[in-house]
Amino acid sequence: MTSAAPPLPAFDADAALRLARDTLDIEAAAVTGLKARLGDHFPQVVQLVLRCTGRVVVMGMGKSGHIGRKIAATLASTGTPAMFVHPAEANHGDLGMITGQDVVLAISNSGEVAELAGILPVVKRMGTPLVAMTGGLTSTLARHADWVLDSGVEKEACPLNLAPTASTTAQAALGDALAVVLLEARGFRAEDFARSHPGGALGRKLLTHVSDVMRTGDAVPAVRPDTPLAVLMREMSAKGLGAAAVVDADRRVLGVFTDGDLRRLVETGADLRALSAAEVMHARPRTIAPTALAVDAAERMEEHRITSVLVADADGVLVGVAHIGDLLRAKVI
Repeated sequence: MTSAAPPLPAFDADAALRLARDTLDIEAAAVTGLKARLGDHFPQVVQLVLRCTGRVVVMGMGKSGHIGRKIAATLASTGTPAMFVHPAEANHGDLGMITGQDVVLAISNSGEVAELAGILPVVKRMGTPLVAMTGGLTSTLARHADWVLDSGVEKEACPLNLAPTASTTAQAALGDALAVVLLEARGFRAEDFARSHPGGALGRKLLTHVSDVMRTGDAVPAVRPDTPLAVLMREMSAKGLGAAAVVDADRRVLGVFTDGDLRRLVETGADLRALSAAEVMHARPRTIAPTALAVDAAERMEEHRITSVLVADADGVLVGVAHIGDLLRAKVI
């Protein structure tokens, strides 16, 4: 027979809010306090990493290890090759992942983690530069390190001053500062970020070109200038894009005719049977290059309130058509 769970203490909403606000104040103060302690080592570490021909190998145990994984991921996604190696695994073979061309960034609030301390002499013998991120400026880790980034905090946000809270927040913020300075120094651009995030919204916008989403071949509605209007409308209807290109014998774009043009033409009372494509088309329509970004095609459609845009090469030859539906399916917009 299982015993009943002990009753929960009475919940005090006001006390909960006070503690939450105190936590945020403590962690904000921990991050702000880092500014005055960056010192000369921070720019030296930046220069070290910029000169590094290998990778930044981030190491840390426990909560510092979780922050280390995040720092390694941030570095890698912003132009600095990086990876995380668990210190315990490094003690059992994974140390072979580290070379003399790398830079080791070891993270520990106390600087006295046994799993890290055991491999520090080996890292030094390999000639691998060692950067410590620690609050223990006289610790074993700090004494072995070539450079020390001070991530110390006055106290943890935990009421018992035990659970890593403010200290891990400071580590994460210091890692972000390092990554941001490095990406700026490398001239890292939004396009570079997109290449590291091809599945994200930014990646789709900056990596998807018109040629990737445009319709080509027989799917492109196109007629010659002497085509009767009735045949032109059948071509538009068959291809289902609400527009058709008018091209010459070499498929150079001469004009375009849309559903809106047809409605306006009907309102004039003109004899539709007597008209040709050349007589009803909009001459010299706006086109877009196949190498342009698909998001640019979307902006052009929005600007001119159209649902498709003709795609032409540098010689004005029709090579496709981009439709808003295809951009939506590609999640460009």
